[in-house]
Formats: sequence, structure tokens, C-alpha cells
Amino acid sequence: MDPRRWLLLTVTTFAVLLQHSSALAPRTRPAQPQPAARFGFESVQRIAQQRAAEAYHDHTSKLPDSLSKISYDDYRNIQFRSDQALWRNQALFEVQFFHRGFAYDRRVNVTEVGDNGMLRSINYDPSQFEFGKGAPPKDLPADLGFAGLRVHFPLQRPDYKDELIAFLGASYFRLLGRDQNYGASARGIAINVATTGGEEFAYFTDFWLVRPAPEQRTLTIYAVLDSPSVAGAYRFEIRPGMTSTVEVTETLYARNSVDKLGLAPLTSMFLYGQDRARNFDDFRPEVHDSDGLLLQTGHGEWLWRPLANPRALRVSSFSDEHPRGFGLSQRDRDFAHYQDEDAHYQRRPSYWVAPLGDWGKGNVELVEIPNDEDIHDNIVSFWIPSLPLQPHKPFTFSYLLSAYSNSSLWSPGGRAIATRTTAVRARGGEPARRMLIDFAGGDLDGLVGTQPVKPEISARNGDIDNVSIQRLVENGVWRVSFRLLPKNGQAMDLHCFLTLYGDVLTETWTYLWTP
Repeated sequence: MDPRRWLLLTVTTFAVLLQHSSALAPRTRPAQPQPAARFGFESVQRIAQQRAAEAYHDHTSKLPDSLSKISYDDYRNIQFRSDQALWRNQALFEVQFFHRGFAYDRRVNVTEVGDNGMLRSINYDPSQFEFGKGAPPKDLPADLGFAGLRVHFPLQRPDYKDELIAFLGASYFRLLGRDQNYGASARGIAINVATTGGEEFAYFTDFWLVRPAPEQRTLTIYAVLDSPSVAGAYRFEIRPGMTSTVEVTETLYARNSVDKLGLAPLTSMFLYGQDRARNFDDFRPEVHDSDGLLLQTGHGEWLWRPLANPRALRVSSFSDEHPRGFGLSQRDRDFAHYQDEDAHYQRRPSYWVAPLGDWGKGNVELVEIPNDEDIHDNIVSFWIPSLPLQPHKPFTFSYLLSAYSNSSLWSPGGRAIATRTTAVRARGGEPARRMLIDFAGGDLDGLVGTQPVKPEISARNGDIDNVSIQRLVENGVWRVSFRLLPKNGQAMDLHCFLTLYGDVLTETWTYLWTP
């Protein structure tokens, strides 16, 4: 059933039944009409549940050739006119829309939820857009619809509304805090990533935007997601700030069993960093939107895994129970390490996912895909619950997504701020590697170099020797150095953290070395 047709049923007025009585019996008051139910998350859940009960079909409409065959540059020239924004000069939040075209061929339906709960469709009009040097194509259907939407808010200054969050393409959305540029992305769901059968992409097909009061500082957006295997209902509670947050609540309804379900997925780009020699003819010292995976386990331990651009697909799994959070972080904020005044990699947001409620058992998975251009996302991370998603069993979970730059919350103690490695030779000429890890922050910054800080190092599938630690005079960081001797060319899993008199001072640096 068309979801818009279903919505009409929710506002149908019930007939009033009058009770007749005799002159001797007391009069009874006529039954009052029942008010229509206000649109909310339960409404979206019903739509998603009904979708899942039916065979999957694509809800989009075909694009004319004038839009489907345009170049990326021509598509970028199609810009929404800011004076046409939804809620223009009526609220702190305003909404603009993305035109369909190029790779963004799927249509999304957009509806406004008014102050009284009434629904109003937001319809496409070519006059809402600037088409660069050309005029709008003449073959555009009247019901073309939009490819996505972006929310604006006065993040930086009161006289200008910056982009705060954008929904565009499949189930992707990107969130910004103050003084940040777009980098990593979040997704509604990840299905069968890095499996032999191939990934299945889900799409947001419908959005409902709840009209905010003039001074309201939070915005609610509802959405329906659909794919051949899963339909889902989503609620996004968006709050802007220095660290912007989105509280995400979703209920998933499976049509079919899902082999590998990724919840709260994050996606990013890592081309090269400081830990290995560059194989790129590029003036920039480093190129990445994120440089590490950060986790806090259910036991409270903080783990830091530097990202890599591997020669072959790598999948790492971190088993846990009752996790406290995970995220993709851009920890290096020094412009000198990037030297890119256009991309501004030092301003890319870090994303942190904090579970709301108990997520139980499962594992955080990190997927690293070989990459040769900075235009491709090649890093994916998500939570895989131990209990699989099953048909006819709705599954609801929620989390808080934070977009931050520098924060003492993630993580609160000493941190691994740099990882470097180089080839060396062991005794007898066997190949080996020298690992250098810099730690700083927390109690480390207040310790003099003579304090007996100790590195705790472990290695699986290899041996380590020549371990040393020192506080560098030039910048005050604590540098750990050791030699790594692989066994039979196997991948090695390394761990290192610092202690003082048995007290843990830092997060645990973890590293996967592959030959």
C-alpha cells in the first residue's frame, strides 16, 4: 500500500453514534468525535512494518536522461535557492533540498509535520533551484521529487545558517559540529558488508520533518528505510553545538534473515598517514578523514586502533558485551600534517556512538578496503549484535551520535597520538620492523622524564625486543620504541599501554601488522 494512502486513513473522522432514550430515562450525552492520532514514531513504525509484510519493490521513479547522464560537475552546479528554504526566517532551523541527478537518482518523499500534527507534502518545483549557466531541462516530470535534504542552523554566527546535517544517498547522513567540515559519514544500517555475497544497500525513501517552534534548539526528523531484506522506522533528534549530537532510535523489520547486520555504521576515508611510507605522488604529507578507531569496552577499557590503507581487504573484529561506545576519530588536528587549504582535513569531525540501553553481546567490526584515491570511502565500522535479526520479530535499538573536534571525553586519559614504523634487520639478517608510538595527555603531561613509566606490550604471532621509553624534550610526548619480529610472514596483533607503579595511564594502543 502507498504510505500516503495509509496516512489518509489515520485522519478519517469516525461517525458519531447518537444514543436515543425514552422520556422517563435520563438523557445521555452524544458520543464525541475521536480526535485523529498525531503523527509520530509509532506512525512510522506502522509504515515500516507494513512495508516488511509485503514483497520488496523499488519506491523510486525513473530519471529522465537529462539528469541521469549529466556529469558530476554539472550536477554540482544545480544548487537549491536559499530563499526557498523550508521555514525560511521562521525558525532557527531551515531545510534545503538536493536535486535528483548523476548518481543520486533515487527519489525521497518529504512531508512536513505541522504544529497541530497535520501533514503537508513538500513538493518539487524547478524554480527552487539554480541550474548553473543552463536552464532547467524541459523533460522534468512534475512529481520529480528530491534526492535528499540538508538542515541549516546558525552554528558559527547568528546572521548566517550553516549546514548542520545532510541526508543524501542510500542511508547516509553527515553531521557537523562548530568549526567542522564534512568528512566521515554515518549510515542508517549496513547489510552484509565485506561478505562473499556482496553488500546490500538500504535507502531512506521517506522523511517527515517536524516543524520547530521559532526558538527551538532541537529538531525531530522521522524516516522510513527500505531494502530487499529489511524495512526500518527511524527517529532523529538533532541538537547542534560545539559538539553536535543526534539521538537515533530505530525499529527494524526483517523480510528475510540477514547474515551480517551492521548497526550504527560509520564510513570514512583513509588514503595514507604517518605510519608507513607513502606510495602516492602527492604534495600532502597525510590524507585522511579519520585516522583511528576508538572503542570503550563494557569493562571500561579504552582501545585505539590506527587506520590503514591495506594492500588487501582487512576485517578486524573486537568482541564485547555491554559496549560503552565506539567511533571513527580524526585525532590529528595539525594543518602542517596535511597542507591542504581546500580540503581542511584538520577540521574533519570525529564521530562517537554511545549506546542508549543495553546492546548485550556482539562485536565492533572494522573493515579496511584498499584505496587509491581520496574521493573513495574505504573505512567502515559498525556493531554486530550476537543475536541475528529475524523475520516477524521487530528489533528496536538506540544510540547517541556525537560529532566533535577536540574533547577530553574520548578518551579521558593518555592517548596514542602518533604511530610510525620502519623496516630494520634483526640478527642474522631476518626482516623486522621498528615500531614507534607517541603517547600524551592525562597524567602523562605532568610527569617528569625520570618517572618509571613502563610500557606494557604484547604481540600475537610474533616476538618483540629492544623495548625503550623516553619523554621527548622537544614536545614532551612519551615515545615507546620496540623491534617487531614476525613469525612465518603471519599477521601480528599488537597491544601497548603505559603504567606507573601499576596504575594504567593510557588507553590501549592496538595495531594489526600485515606483511
